Amino acid sequence: MPAELNFLSLLTGCFATPVAENPTVAMVEAAYRAMGLDARYINCDVAPADLGDAVRGARAMGWRGFNCSLPHKVAVIDFIDELAPSAEIIGAVNCVINNEGRLIGENTDGKGFLTSLETVIDPRGRRVVVLGAGGASRAIAVETALAGAASITVVNRDEARGKAVVQLVRAHTQATADLVSWKGDYVVPEDADILINATSIGLFPGVDDVPAVDFNSIRPGLVVADVIPNPPRTAFLKMAESRGALTLDGLGMLVNQGVIGIRLWTGRMPDAKVMRNALETVFGA
Repeated sequence: MPAELNFLSLLTGCFATPVAENPTVAMVEAAYRAMGLDARYINCDVAPADLGDAVRGARAMGWRGFNCSLPHKVAVIDFIDELAPSAEIIGAVNCVINNEGRLIGENTDGKGFLTSLETVIDPRGRRVVVLGAGGASRAIAVETALAGAASITVVNRDEARGKAVVQLVRAHTQATADLVSWKGDYVVPEDADILINATSIGLFPGVDDVPAVDFNSIRPGLVVADVIPNPPRTAFLKMAESRGALTLDGLGMLVNQGVIGIRLWTGRMPDAKVMRNALETVFGA
């Protein structure tokens, strides 16, 4: 391993935060310090037209890997050499590993969520409801289904996007999958085990916004998760808690996808607690 490791982060404002410090940079660099690594995680704003140049530059300079956020998660596939199995299914990449000059694309979002989810419930045999049909929904639906979930229900207003996620689950996993058109307040089925907000509703600065859900249908014992890290305890989670639900915040997903990325880049396991503490400091949690 070289004396200095360089990690490129192709971020284009995926976090709306009132503080100057980028939360992902703070989280990853805290992990590096705790690991005693002579490494940096650099935040670069790359325009879509320059993505190919950025990736070629990372390869040419021998960088060990990089993350990419919207709008690069799909476009970056054209500039790398190989996709890991789940990234190929999902059709999007958020983490690239430089393996002796060969760039391999991974999707750690869904894996990070799954690791967080498994701290409160085993998804095997469970009935999962996912609100939204964007990139987070695709990754979470695929990974929970691959982990053995019995069924995935996608709730979305745009039926074409929702059907795309459902078809993905049906084609590549053993889980059943269906689409519910999101009209009015969604009533959570009585047999649902896990409800996940995979939309951006509630993200700073819209901290008082909540997904259109009939909260009277949220019962004690239901696991309710949110992918939003800022604020960690969203209005959605607070309302679900008031109904007796067991809640899971978005920091767990963010931390664990970071843990996976660092392990893939360095071959070493970082301290997730150090990383979460860094995020809580940035977000004032």
